[in-house]
Amino acid sequence: MKDWRGNGNSLWKTIGASNHTDKERERDDYYATDPVAVDKLLTVEQPNKRIWECACGGGHLSERLTERGYAVYSTDIKDRGYDQMNRVVDFLAQKTRPFSGDYDILTNPPYKFAKEFVQKALDLLPAGCRCYMFLKLTFLEGKARYAELFKNNPPRKIYVFSERVLCAKNGEFERMRESGGSCVAFAWFVWEKGYKGKTTVGWI
Repeated sequence: MKDWRGNGNSLWKTIGASNHTDKERERDDYYATDPVAVDKLLTVEQPNKRIWECACGGGHLSERLTERGYAVYSTDIKDRGYDQMNRVVDFLAQKTRPFSGDYDILTNPPYKFAKEFVQKALDLLPAGCRCYMFLKLTFLEGKARYAELFKNNPPRKIYVFSERVLCAKNGEFERMRESGGSCVAFAWFVWEKGYKGKTTVGWI
């Protein structure tokens, strides 16, 4: 279906159906998050002072967390030029915790592997610690996600953004703003290792 400008992809971008825009997607699904997403999260949550940003990209979230007083351990599957990145790490292949003691995991995971990122985070976190995942609202949908993730590991909380937050390909925020911004709805999904109760939804 085309929009009024003849763009056949616009409808699918609006609902977040990424399989209709594969030719336009960054190879490793690198879409940087506007740091304002951290600011909004910290109005409602108090993460552990030690945080693992496991898909840090250009360091947009890591830098804002550091500015807010958190000790951030930053890794990614490749070096994207962030000078404070600690290590190049394939998060999904990680078998051991990077350090002892409590810590939380916070990231915008590559969407095509988002379910696997959540599962790996819950596997690597100490009991009672949390993972904060910046995800499309459409992540709530799907039989496979329900059966393999939500049924036995429901999020403790979901914080829906009341305004659109930019998630820019290759971190090109200005280019995205010039082209009209974002039409995709995002939320912070918060899992706590060991939590089996109901999911609470709020707005930020």
